Amino acid sequence: MRAVYVDSFSADTPLSGLRVGGFNPQQPPAGFVRVTVRASALNHHDLWSLKGIGLKQELLPMVLGCDAAGVDDDGNEVIVHGVISSAEWRGDDTLDPQRSLLSERHPGTMADVVWVPQRNLVPKPAELSFEEAACLPTSWLTAYRMLFTVSGAAPGSTVLVQGAGGGVSTALIALASAAGFRVWATSRSASKQEQARALGAADAFDAGARLPERVDVVFDSVGEATWSHSLKSLKPGGAVVTCGATSGPSPAADLNRVFFLQLKVLGSTMGTRDELERLTRFLVATGLRPEIDSVYELADAEAGFRKMADGDVFGKIVFSH
Repeated sequence: MRAVYVDSFSADTPLSGLRVGGFNPQQPPAGFVRVTVRASALNHHDLWSLKGIGLKQELLPMVLGCDAAGVDDDGNEVIVHGVISSAEWRGDDTLDPQRSLLSERHPGTMADVVWVPQRNLVPKPAELSFEEAACLPTSWLTAYRMLFTVSGAAPGSTVLVQGAGGGVSTALIALASAAGFRVWATSRSASKQEQARALGAADAFDAGARLPERVDVVFDSVGEATWSHSLKSLKPGGAVVTCGATSGPSPAADLNRVFFLQLKVLGSTMGTRDELERLTRFLVATGLRPEIDSVYELADAEAGFRKMADGDVFGKIVFSH
């Protein structure tokens, strides 16, 4: 089958280990079902895999990709939930200590077919294209959980999204504005600030800029480069919700600020199958759709990876299969 996969790691030149072409798949585990992939989406997770972060050498070669939409063997249009929990786990998948993402232990979604547990399939609404649906399982699901499950903020609150442009950040701006939050965003790029306003942000600011007032919640997926600003931007009693650190892990938090102002630091990772299904219903009800930066044919996947590695992205990069 055709696949996009990694066959070697390099921290300095990660794309040197990227391969696009024929791949001999392994035998799927018992109980997994087949999905013929129509579209997949690119995440920073895939670039980290090329560097050897979260993926073991002995599992190479490994098909990349956490996100997919396609058709199962019964002809149902489905979205693949990329969190693989252990068979005996019950409850919130993201809390299973043995969980993994597709492309960490099991082959990922950037291939003609992907095999996943039956419970990992969510019906794809007819209103969403395969390309739109493929954007949801990682970035958009992460944003949905951060906003609606973890943050505790109510519509009408003022929230700050750090680093407008990435998949999670654009999803947060769109979801929060559609749900009635006042959304501010930051970016080093004037053009991305303008794009953030077009997505629904009430305003956008330079990275690290002093805000007109402090906010109720900050959503931070950037990490080290924005962490101090995130804490300084909060009202007393406010919360920063973090899901990652694309600029590197944060140095020690300003603990004096955290305890004196009674700030909350909340972690959030991916989301559950039920949250993914609710996300699809939210998009259908509101008419909201994922911001897609660009669509490439699977055979041209390297161009999409290079575009993300260069940081020249606003929204999601999608591969059409």
